[in-house]
Amino acid sequence: MLILALDAALARCSAVLWRDGEVLAERMAPAGRGHAALLPPMVAQVLSGTPDAMAVSIGPGSFTGLRAAIALAQGLAAGAGVPVLGVTVAEALRAQAGMLGDRALWVAIDSRRGRIFLDRDGSVVPVALEALPAAVGPLVVAGDAAIAVAARLAARGSDVRLSDARLPRARDVAAVAARQLAGQAPRRDAQPLYIDRPEAKLPAGGLRPAPL
Repeated sequence: MLILALDAALARCSAVLWRDGEVLAERMAPAGRGHAALLPPMVAQVLSGTPDAMAVSIGPGSFTGLRAAIALAQGLAAGAGVPVLGVTVAEALRAQAGMLGDRALWVAIDSRRGRIFLDRDGSVVPVALEALPAAVGPLVVAGDAAIAVAARLAARGSDVRLSDARLPRARDVAAVAARQLAGQAPRRDAQPLYIDRPEAKLPAGGLRPAPL
């Protein structure tokens, strides 16, 4: 199964061509902004032939990054006549984190609004650092806000470890999508997973009228 996967959910862009657990080609770059400009050249550099499926990270994450990656994935999938699957940031980071033993996994994503998006067992909630829920049992924390969350939990006496999985990678998006295609994980549509409303708002007076 040949999968072309994209990720632009957080502060990095990546694209990968993946087949049966093997990375055939991969491009990755930091991306605080400019996701939409970075992704198409990456796809051109890794793509060879027609993929059997497309996969893309759907969030939570950057509003513009998610929109850029999802729109590109949907357009490529429509042109190739192949399915496109959505993978959450938490699912991709869980795949990257590897074996956890008897530890639960919390994925903490910086919302850039003074809070974090906390994923526990697939349920995502926005929460302030000072209002973190209590940890029950040993756990591992992943995500770009993992250091802050792990420090808070450790200060409370929780048995917490810090994962190296901080930012999602397209290769992990592809791996999760392959499990979806094999019926080993629930399929997700390639639609953005927003926890907060986008900050962009229409002007108070509405949009300008169309030019005559």
